[in-house]
Amino acid sequence: MDVLVTGASGMVGSALVAALAAKGRKVRRLVRDGGDEHDVSWRPDRGEIERERLSGLGAVVHLAGEPIGRGRWTAEKKARIRDSRVRGTRLLCEALAGLPAPPAVLACASAIGFYGSRGDEPLDEESPIGSGFLADVCREWEAAARPAIETGIRVVHLRFGFILSTAGGGLAQMLPPFRLGLGGPLGGGRQWMSWIALEDAVGAIDHALATGSLRGPVNVVAPAPVVNSDFTKTLGRVLGRPAFLPVPAAAVRLLFGEMGEELLLSSQRVAPKRLLASGCPFRWPELEPALRRILEKQ
Repeated sequence: MDVLVTGASGMVGSALVAALAAKGRKVRRLVRDGGDEHDVSWRPDRGEIERERLSGLGAVVHLAGEPIGRGRWTAEKKARIRDSRVRGTRLLCEALAGLPAPPAVLACASAIGFYGSRGDEPLDEESPIGSGFLADVCREWEAAARPAIETGIRVVHLRFGFILSTAGGGLAQMLPPFRLGLGGPLGGGRQWMSWIALEDAVGAIDHALATGSLRGPVNVVAPAPVVNSDFTKTLGRVLGRPAFLPVPAAAVRLLFGEMGEELLLSSQRVAPKRLLASGCPFRWPELEPALRRILEKQ
């Protein structure tokens, strides 16, 4: 089965491409520039895609999008975050829907930002949408896949949580201060963090491609979320460093603005209900063993 991957050079995409190739899958990438003879070119900002090279696909994994955790959310940055996801997804799905033989499945990235900040409320895929910029983006992002759904493609919306990896993302940004003993909880530290090891996130994507019963939203998080204070204590313990220097919520808002409010201070206690019900295995369901494994691989 040929698998097309967008965002293949990113943290999740590069790990996924390697995992699929190790299983003998033929992987093609959707790229903006360059690539090899197997890759497909697109420019979502211009509405351009090589439709004639999309034939013969068995599955598509769509991960491309403007990074949300780099820099303050200016009006221009927010527009890039929204447009890269909504316009890119719509362009891809319209192209797939127009194929004589569309792929059987599309696994399309989304995020648990869909739920907004919900305090201690337990959340699963049946929970309603929350409020905030990320919730609005996720709603439009998932809706942009409608052309694929209407043509009969099985679409899975992968609502990713906080992905643990030293190759990028939030954990990689946390490690330098924590290694200096300067880490600690953010705000009051009571906000829930729904995390997942990168290895399990890649496994969940592969599981979604192979499991015909999965469609619609699927929370890609580990079964054991933790509050921020417990996360920071655990990271400090794994690193052998103190992690007691709190960062007040006011300082987070001053430094990072709206991005800090929605990414660092929001609380989302999310369960992977559909992954568990469909038999998806988790190699790293608990935080401390996951962190130890990830950090020992550096």
